[in-house]
Amino acid sequence: MLKFTIMEQFSGKTVFSGIAFGKATLFIKEELAMDKSHCTDPDAELAAFNNAIKVADDQLAILFEKTREEVGEEEAMIVDVQRMMLEDEDFLDAVKNLIQNESSRAAYAVDRVGKQFYNQFAALDDPYMQARAPDITDVSRRLGSIITGINTAFVLTEPSVVIAEDLTPSDTLSLDKKLIRAFVTLKGSTNSHTAILARILKIPSIVQADIPLNKEFDGKNAAVDGHTGIVYIEPDEVINKKLKQQEESDKAKEKSLEALRGLPTITKSGKTIEIAANIGSVEDLQAVIDNDAEGIGLFRSEFLYMSRNDYPGEEEQFSAYKAAAEALKGKRVIIRTLDIGADKQAAYFGLPGEENPALGYRAVRICLDRTDMFKTQLRALYRAAAFGKMAVMFPMITSVWELKRCKELAAEARAEVKKSGKSTGDIELGIMIETPAAALCADDLAKEAAFFSVGTNDLTQYTLAIDRQNADLEKYLDTHHPALIKLLEMIVESAHKAGIWAGICGELASDPEMTAAFVKMGYDELSVSPTFILSLRKRIREME
Repeated sequence: MLKFTIMEQFSGKTVFSGIAFGKATLFIKEELAMDKSHCTDPDAELAAFNNAIKVADDQLAILFEKTREEVGEEEAMIVDVQRMMLEDEDFLDAVKNLIQNESSRAAYAVDRVGKQFYNQFAALDDPYMQARAPDITDVSRRLGSIITGINTAFVLTEPSVVIAEDLTPSDTLSLDKKLIRAFVTLKGSTNSHTAILARILKIPSIVQADIPLNKEFDGKNAAVDGHTGIVYIEPDEVINKKLKQQEESDKAKEKSLEALRGLPTITKSGKTIEIAANIGSVEDLQAVIDNDAEGIGLFRSEFLYMSRNDYPGEEEQFSAYKAAAEALKGKRVIIRTLDIGADKQAAYFGLPGEENPALGYRAVRICLDRTDMFKTQLRALYRAAAFGKMAVMFPMITSVWELKRCKELAAEARAEVKKSGKSTGDIELGIMIETPAAALCADDLAKEAAFFSVGTNDLTQYTLAIDRQNADLEKYLDTHHPALIKLLEMIVESAHKAGIWAGICGELASDPEMTAAFVKMGYDELSVSPTFILSLRKRIREME
């Protein structure tokens, strides 16, 4: 007897466009069965907890390396946040207290404390701290799984359209990228870490979908139209034909981009824009070359400082920066000096806990206090500059005095290198414009800087007073807000008036709706993830 299927369709918000076909695979997190009875051997439970901490850290360390190799350094920092939670004394002490004083079993103690901390973080006014709540749940679940011996790992066995209530970054990073055809989530934000990962990996994705987690869907044929934000379960022949035609059209467009390799990025009226790449480590250099970038507009140096127990030395840093300079063969490499703090932490820095770390002790504020550490980096940069075209930008500058002090330390570092008999090269010393304060003082800062590079992620966040990771505030997060546009216009005007160039290295640089506006404003450079280079060049070359 023939079995007829009825097509069902649901809709949500597009994170990354594209067409995908695969088996609907429901990612449903089952509750771990917790033994709530009192334990008779607290020492054994403590030992089980301590062992789980070590195993979880080992697992996350492997996931960190996997993410760094497959996705990039900055994205791997998401995993590091969870590793830091395994060292949180308040969390550890609370679990141990339940085991020792209330005879709780280890897994149940972890679950109780995890829920308690989740509720505390979720109730905080600070959106950044609220965003840490899911990480606590993620870590607690990992520990509970290890203690109970229940394997909660989600494994894909065939090309899949993954459907879930929500996905944590570690969920996304753990999946086999070769088998992921699309993501569809009931919750989530278009600006979440998972959404950003989906865009980098070019995986069609939809969030806030109105699809139920119906187990009957599991294993059925599914199709995702990332252009319209629609997901189909058991698509019919008409829809399949339509989507396959769109898929062929997308492939043809992708193929046409290859013809742009080696061509200048210039508008029809003759305006030239430099299209550079944002990268997070030396492992990303090949992607820069493969995608025909015209330089590196943002090389995040944090990768040298993370996942270690002490500051990196001058030789280690010199080797990394030199590799970038040589790989680009005369094209400009812009390295951002250390921007640690906020969501990027390293335990050995001994940074104090802060209620609002995004507005706290971070980036150049740390460097200007720890000048020995800062000058070690600057010496390595000046040495590397002897092997290519090098530029450096200082992050989170808000006042002229900060920039002047950075330049003084740079001059001292270069003098120290020369005194040691080692070669140095010239470096353009610029700044990132990431705060309204810097934008409003751009006229004065331009007199001291060799260039401006706008970090639109933070500039948007600080201008609108909105954490872009908070899904509840997404409707207020307007990246085209008139206030932001006015600041962007002021920045480039101030730069050109002083005779220096200005670029954009934030995520907004790859927004197709903003490309024409940036060119019209007069920006000289746009720096994006390597995979967006050719499509951005195409848009600009088609402009008048």
